[in-house]
This record gives sequence, structure tokens and C-alpha cells, in this order.
Amino acid sequence: MADTQKTLTCPACGKLMEKVFIPSEGINLDICTEGCGGIYFDNREFKEFDEQNEDISKILEKLEGKTFVKVDETQTRHCPNCGGIMVKNHSSIKQEIQMDDCYNCGGKFLDNAELVKIREEYDSNTERDADILRHVYKQVGCELAEQERRYSEIDQTKYSYVRKLFGLLTGL
Repeated sequence: MADTQKTLTCPACGKLMEKVFIPSEGINLDICTEGCGGIYFDNREFKEFDEQNEDISKILEKLEGKTFVKVDETQTRHCPNCGGIMVKNHSSIKQEIQMDDCYNCGGKFLDNAELVKIREEYDSNTERDADILRHVYKQVGCELAEQERRYSEIDQTKYSYVRKLFGLLTGL
């Protein structure tokens, strides 16, 4: 989806968001500079700012020295771009930081200071991905061990290799 050119209303506090041009990426970010300090990322923009080595100086400049209103982070939010209901998701497998995602248009909204916190979680997306894989491997390993235990209790002469494989794949 292309960069939204319309002026957006902050989904957290209802104030108008300011377009902040990020020259290095050639995109406009929508920042709630007069309300809560939240940031809205159009589809695919977030990946340009989530790693520690990516430049967020223009964003921090816009937020520096301001006092922001407190918002209820548990409230249901509507996407400022398409109006769809935003879904709360965690930023990583650590489940420490929540962000609001729009499954309709792909937008993301972060509350004030969450971008900095997300960037501090991992040094890079490679490290973030490795953490996810470790978690998945741990889960799959436990599930496979349980399947192995169940199969050890069954008379193996009654089941073919294909049946065993099907059982592993389907959990039956």
C-alpha cells in the first residue's frame, strides 16, 4: 500500500497526526505530536525503523521535549487509515510490548516510546527471528516427544510408516 497522504486522526487520543517526512526512506510517518506521542506506520513502513541500526533521529526530534497525554492502552482502536478494528499483538516472542495492527490495510500503531523499546529488544531482525525459531523448535520438540511417547504405547505392528507420519503431521 502506498504512503497515506491524507491527514490522519490518532487512534489513541483522537488528535490530528502530523506528517513527518523521513528523507532517508522517502516516506511520511504519521506522528501524534500534539496529543499522545503515538506513531502510525502504513503497511510495510515499520520494518524500516525497527532495528537499532536504522535512523529514527527525525522521529525522536519531533517528540523531543514534549509532554504527552496518557491514553488507555487497553481500549479498542480503529485504524486511522481504513477505519478497521486494530488488533493488539506483541512485538516479539518475549511478549513484553504490545502494538496495534490493522489486518485490513497492514498499518501499525505504536504508543509513545514503544518504538524505542522495540528497538532495544534485539540488535537486529536476524536476532529476533532466531529467538522465534528457538521458541518454535522448543514447542515442536515437546510435541514430537509426546507423539513418540504415545506411539511407544501402541502395538507398532498395526500401523504403517505412512500412518505414523500422518499422525505426526496431524496430531492424531
